[in-house]
Amino acid sequence: MGIAGKTVAAMNPANPDPEKKILIVEDDPGERESLEDFLELNGFKVLTVSNAPEALKILMETDFDLVLTDLVMPDMDGISMTKAIRDSSKDIPVLVMTGFASIEYAVEAIKAGATDFITKPLKLDHVVFIINRVLETRSLRIKAQETEFYKELSNRDELTKISNYRHFNYVLQLEVDRQLRYHRPLTLLVIDIDDFKKCNDNHGHLTGDLVLVKVASLLTSQIRACDFVARYGGDEFTVILPEISDKEALAVCRRIMRSIEQCEFQSFDKENIGPLSVTIGIASFPQNAKDSNDLIEKADRAMYAGKKAGKNCICTFGDKIDIMRLPNSRPGGAD
Repeated sequence: MGIAGKTVAAMNPANPDPEKKILIVEDDPGERESLEDFLELNGFKVLTVSNAPEALKILMETDFDLVLTDLVMPDMDGISMTKAIRDSSKDIPVLVMTGFASIEYAVEAIKAGATDFITKPLKLDHVVFIINRVLETRSLRIKAQETEFYKELSNRDELTKISNYRHFNYVLQLEVDRQLRYHRPLTLLVIDIDDFKKCNDNHGHLTGDLVLVKVASLLTSQIRACDFVARYGGDEFTVILPEISDKEALAVCRRIMRSIEQCEFQSFDKENIGPLSVTIGIASFPQNAKDSNDLIEKADRAMYAGKKAGKNCICTFGDKIDIMRLPNSRPGGAD
């Protein structure tokens, strides 16, 4: 089957990105050459092969923006090649070419993972139009993924990989707004590592970083999937507990304190640095605060009351701040 429309090359605008690379898989040498010439005239970088096994070998070694393949080929057909590309986890759109008599075959190729199909005899201006459309869609999808990726990075604390101060404030406001609508319990924990400065001074900042990473992991392991943990700054962490009252939050705090008390923290050189403890402040909305900023302030005040009372304790904000310690636990030292 021949290729029609070769004389329309001058009518097509050049591809806006001359770096786009296309792999053509076509066993007919005449069609292969015509496609190569026309696509290169339209600004693409083109490599051609005559069979699917050769194409798959090249794809394992070189990145392409698109594969343009015939469906009916010896050794391995276009459907099998499309499945192999999909199974390789390579994110490459596959555009298949098929005769009118094998449209059902083309549909099978789509089911196998092909992006679209073009019927033969080919009109080259139409081929370029479809290629540009597929590449533009792929480009937009990649940009969307990158946007989500960088958005996630901007919300994540670089060291501990949990959420950061910025993302915490955003989520806390969402939860406060939700509480105002549905009048459900909402509690905030502010958690500070006791004597963290001593840890840094005695064992170095690299060890201090390891402690922060471990504490973040322990906090995450002791809360529900619907709860939210963040590094608020320095050695201070926050936990948002939706649907939990201040009294119910005590159980969460006890789990957190036990997990940290029982953890064997090590230095950067794998030496045991001894036990660590935390002081936790609790405040609830709207019982203790009028808005999200006020809630943070009240939980923070409760935590500092615990520091003054000797650390290694849980403090609940109220007219009188209640202080609770785990059985057999002792107050920490001075900062």
